[in-house]
Amino acid sequence: MDLGKTTADTAKATVDTAKAATPPPPTHTSSDDIHRPSDHEQARRRFRRSRKRRHTWISSLCTLLGLVVLGAAAVASPGWERVDSLFLDGAEFRAALPELLRAFWLNIQMFLIAEVLILVLGLLIALVRVTRAPGLQPLRLAATVYVDVFRGVPTLLLVFLVGFGLPALRLQGTPSQPWVLGVIALVLSYAAYVGEVLRAGLNSVHPAQRNAARALGLGERQTLRYVVLPQAVRNVLPPLLNDFIALQKDTALVAVLGPLEALRAAQIKADYDFNYTPYLGAALLFIAVTIPLTRFADRLQRRAAQRTWAEPGR
Repeated sequence: MDLGKTTADTAKATVDTAKAATPPPPTHTSSDDIHRPSDHEQARRRFRRSRKRRHTWISSLCTLLGLVVLGAAAVASPGWERVDSLFLDGAEFRAALPELLRAFWLNIQMFLIAEVLILVLGLLIALVRVTRAPGLQPLRLAATVYVDVFRGVPTLLLVFLVGFGLPALRLQGTPSQPWVLGVIALVLSYAAYVGEVLRAGLNSVHPAQRNAARALGLGERQTLRYVVLPQAVRNVLPPLLNDFIALQKDTALVAVLGPLEALRAAQIKADYDFNYTPYLGAALLFIAVTIPLTRFADRLQRRAAQRTWAEPGR
C-alpha cells in the first residue's frame, strides 16, 4: 500500500510540475498594442501638432496683414482711379469673358498636342543619349547638339524663327496654320528640356535592376519597357510636371504669329475698347489651369521625398 501510494504521489507531483512548467497560452496582441507609442511620445506629438497649427495661423495672419497693407497702399496711390478703370472694369471683364473662353480653348488644344509630341521626342533623345552602342555614336552626337542648341535659344525667338522662317522655305506640305507652326516651335524647344529630364531618370535607375532583369531572362527591350522606364518616369515625374506647367503658360507666346488664342483675343479686345481688363481676364484663365497642376506637382514631389527617405539605408 505504501509503495502504491508513493507511486501515485510521485505521478501527481510530476503532472503538477509539468503544468507549472508549461507556459500559459499566448494571448492575442494586436499590432496597435505592439506599436502603441508611450504617453510621453503621444504628448510630444500633440505638442508638435499644436505648435504647427499655431505657426500656421501666425504666418497666415501675417501674410493677410501684409496683403491688406499693400492693398491699402495701392488704393491710396494717386493713380489708383486710372488703374481701376483700365484694369479692373467689371463690365468690360464680363463682356470679354465669353470670347476669352473660346480663344483659351485653342491654348488647351495646343498644350495637349504639344505635350504628347514632346514626350515622344524627349524620350527618343534620352534613349539615344544614354545608349553606349558604338554604332549609334553619330545619333548620340546629333542628340547632344540638338539639346545644346534648342536649350540655348529663347522660346519666343524660336517661335518667330519657325513661324516665319518655315513657310518662307515654300516646301511642299509645310503647314500654313499659325497655331500649328507655334506648336512645332514649342515642341522643338521643350523636347530638349524634357529629354534631359528623362535622361536623368534613366541614369537614376541602378544597374543592378537591369542585371536582375537580364538574369530573369528578359531581353533588352523588355528590360527597358518593364523595368527601367517605369522607375525612371516615377523618379522624374515632379520635374516633368513642372516643365508641362511652363509649357501651358508658354502657349501664349504663339500669339505673335496671329492665331486667335487667349492672349491675342485679349489684345484685340483691349485695342478696340482702349481698356486692359481683358488682359487680366486672360491671366486669370491661365492661373485657373496652372494652380491645380502646380499643387499636384508639389504633392507628387512630397510623396517622392517621403518614399526616398523611407527606403532602407537612408
